Amino acid sequence: MTLRLTASILLTTAAAMSLNARVASPDDIIPRPALFTPADGVCAIDHTSGRMPNIYKEIGQTSSASPESYTLTITPEGFKITAPTEAGHFYAMQTIRQMLAGDSVTAVRCGTVSDEPRFAYRGLLFDVSRHFRPIDFLKKQIDAMALMKLNRLHLHLTDGAGWRMPIDRYPRLNEFAAWRPQAKWSDWSVAGARYCESSDPRAYGGYYTKDELRDLIDYAAQRNIVVVPEIEMPGHSEEVLAAYPELSCSGQPYSSSDFCPGKEATFKFLEGVLDEVMEIFPSEYIHIGGDEASKSAWHDCPDCRKRMADEGFTDINQLQSYLITRMERYLNAHGRSIIGWDEILEGGVAPNATIMSWRGTQGGIEALKSGHDVIMTPGEFCYIDYSQDAPFKEPESIGGYTPLAKVYSYEPLEPGLTATDASHLLGVQANLWSEYIPADSHAEYMYYPRAYAIAEIGWSTPEKDYPDFHRRALILNDQLKSQGYNVFDLAGEYGERRESLTTVSHLGRGASVTYTLPYHSKYPAAGNTTLTDGLRGGWTYGDKRWQGFSTPMNLVIDLGSEKPIHYIGATFMHSAGAWVHLPDKVVYSISSDGKDFSPAATLWNDVDAAYPKIMFKDYGTTLPEGTRARYIRLEATPNPRPGAWLFTDEIIIN
Repeated sequence: MTLRLTASILLTTAAAMSLNARVASPDDIIPRPALFTPADGVCAIDHTSGRMPNIYKEIGQTSSASPESYTLTITPEGFKITAPTEAGHFYAMQTIRQMLAGDSVTAVRCGTVSDEPRFAYRGLLFDVSRHFRPIDFLKKQIDAMALMKLNRLHLHLTDGAGWRMPIDRYPRLNEFAAWRPQAKWSDWSVAGARYCESSDPRAYGGYYTKDELRDLIDYAAQRNIVVVPEIEMPGHSEEVLAAYPELSCSGQPYSSSDFCPGKEATFKFLEGVLDEVMEIFPSEYIHIGGDEASKSAWHDCPDCRKRMADEGFTDINQLQSYLITRMERYLNAHGRSIIGWDEILEGGVAPNATIMSWRGTQGGIEALKSGHDVIMTPGEFCYIDYSQDAPFKEPESIGGYTPLAKVYSYEPLEPGLTATDASHLLGVQANLWSEYIPADSHAEYMYYPRAYAIAEIGWSTPEKDYPDFHRRALILNDQLKSQGYNVFDLAGEYGERRESLTTVSHLGRGASVTYTLPYHSKYPAAGNTTLTDGLRGGWTYGDKRWQGFSTPMNLVIDLGSEKPIHYIGATFMHSAGAWVHLPDKVVYSISSDGKDFSPAATLWNDVDAAYPKIMFKDYGTTLPEGTRARYIRLEATPNPRPGAWLFTDEIIIN
């Protein structure tokens, strides 16, 4: 079968020819095609008439087994698409759309594109619980996803901040659990994380009707995108347990974030919810969460203790495995499969579960080796709620620093995996959690251009060429901007913290450090040499240069011999969204023998702990002329906020 399509599906209005005329090529698009073989000549674009070259489509075999593959032949006369399925045709059209975008394109380079995806699952997560997003916003992002050949929209519908889909048999989920009296997530959290009736004048939130969800699913399907719903369990369920407290261990609202796995009522509720989810969502996969369950109430719950005794469990983690396994069996019986965050590996993983690995890659690797399918989404590379440029110029975020280059550098197939292991790696996904992203335009800004990198990782061969990718990202940025998307100004990127780019020389460099109180094992940086190695940290505490403390700091630096000193200083990080705070007080003391210390300076914090952006503060002091010392002691008192962290990168002594 051959279909002749007119160019009206690509361009509906004539455009004036730009002075910056260029010849487009498949080498200009994202994701990079698997193979482009150039040929002589170009296919001209006539902007004056507003008509594009003819496009011919054929159903036929390609050299790939992937149903999303296609071959695109570009000749002076037009374009010919050969693909095994409509999905392949669709992706060929996205390649053409990207090449023809922009008034400056006057021709397309001739040649043949033979293209196919590297991974079958290429996704983005939309957190509509923390901040509700309208259907039109989601459709707009689906259009952008389709252009980049992304094919899974992970819809995080439920979490402590709000329940976002109707469940007819449990109406309080939408009457009460979908609404809160504070719009900003941080304000709501500080105020005690309480919900309100939908009729409350302060009510902020919302939910999608079933018809809206069906319409969204259909809209996505037309663009070869599957919407994967997520219903959180057993943790992150404060909103459910406020509406239906009998499903918690205590039976009281606001007493727990976890369902009680000891009660049969919990399973009746969850099965009823999943019945209605399956009525709406045709996706093979249903995401059941499974992350960050505190499990604290389970220890003293008589129902949980009875469940453990009845099942012969000896570890509280086995209760979570029991709940997940029951849910998996229920969904499997209805022809569906589950995805869960990597915490579901704890206590024994459900037999057929797909693992979404976010706490690094180790959980995913273990799951691959045990024969489970895996989607990689490690926070270090794939969490795009972190700032993408210098925090002083960026909007508020949860903290961290994940620029485009960092996302692009990720390689899902780590060394040491066998071919069998690799066969279970379904793909990759980027996650945008929206605690600190209330506005739709802010969310767009965080997705683009970092979603481009996820698209390329998921589709293209693993070879990396960041300068070329950056070039293509600038082209796609301009295309999305022209279509009304709010994208990060990649051309004006500031980049990494300047202090981290050079080594600093000072009197204390290379000196030994003795820790009276240890640094945290999760953030050791370079260990005992970190604070005197001459290396300053970057914009994020996770860059392995910032050393972290969950206790007060108390350490002593030994210069090796008594020396004249006139300055002592250390820089501390503040990132309130990540519980990283400046110390309330820093005390420096000096000694010649390491036993008798005399105070040198006491410095106090003058920054509000609630300051919403990342910042850095130098706690430095100039000493009187003639001061001599061999030993310098630093004592730092953390902010009194429960769970506050201290991070510093270098103690400079001159």
